[in-house]
Amino acid sequence: MISMTFSIVAFDPKNKEWGVAVQSKFIAVGSIVPFAKANVGAIASQAWCNTSYGPNGLALLKQGLTAEETITLLTKHDAKREHRQVGIVDSYGDVASFTGKKCFEWAGHVTGENYTCQGNILVSEDTVFAMSQAFRETKGDLVDKFLVALEEGQEAGGDSRGKQSAGILIVKEFGAYDGGTDKYIDVRVDEHEHPIKELRRVFEHYDLSLLKRDDPADKVKLEKDVMKTIKKVLKIDGFYEGDIDGKYDEQTKESLTKWMHTNNFEVKEREDDYMWGSVYRYIQKVKEEKK
Repeated sequence: MISMTFSIVAFDPKNKEWGVAVQSKFIAVGSIVPFAKANVGAIASQAWCNTSYGPNGLALLKQGLTAEETITLLTKHDAKREHRQVGIVDSYGDVASFTGKKCFEWAGHVTGENYTCQGNILVSEDTVFAMSQAFRETKGDLVDKFLVALEEGQEAGGDSRGKQSAGILIVKEFGAYDGGTDKYIDVRVDEHEHPIKELRRVFEHYDLSLLKRDDPADKVKLEKDVMKTIKKVLKIDGFYEGDIDGKYDEQTKESLTKWMHTNNFEVKEREDDYMWGSVYRYIQKVKEEKK
């Protein structure tokens, strides 16, 4: 039983991404609630969770059924349907949600264009409405909108039993870092006092190692004080033994490349005299931590 949960299921028509974000007072919720398949849809199955809703629902969506039709078929012959809660977005971005009459209060859902928010055993309905507003108003990619939606949902009250785990699953065609699968983002916090806060921290590291999604304007030139900061960290980490100056020469480039590869930041490498802002901010943080 995965009760005490709030989630959002959504589709990003610009980047063709489908996904689910969820938080619960339950262990490892990210391993149980979210299901998604590129060009098919995404599903969150919760409350007295019927885990078959995920694979069976995706199979129905793949056949061409709408989100609404899929929920109807999933719940039609389920003897415990009134204990279930499920949210679905299909391949076109159409959404549907179901909250059984026997789900523990507060339980309910709210839908909007390309998304649906649902929750049970919440402090109040404010959680799903806060998530809905955050999703609509937040700029950025689907993962950025998901993180803010979870944060705002928690701030509005969240799960009445407390916090324990959280997760985000996002898929798109050839989404994996090497294009081998559709799993674009899959981050989870299975047991933590502040799971949503920890989820954001984990995602920041995931982003550095696995995602090619940088803002073209978010970059710094490898010179002057920027280069001095980088060289200090390279020296602290044992990759550089030269002078701490603002020059970006071949020795420094070789040291920086080794450092990037050691930290699994290959996807963030550039061929010019610039560094992505995300990598430089990480280096600044390392410098502060290792003073």
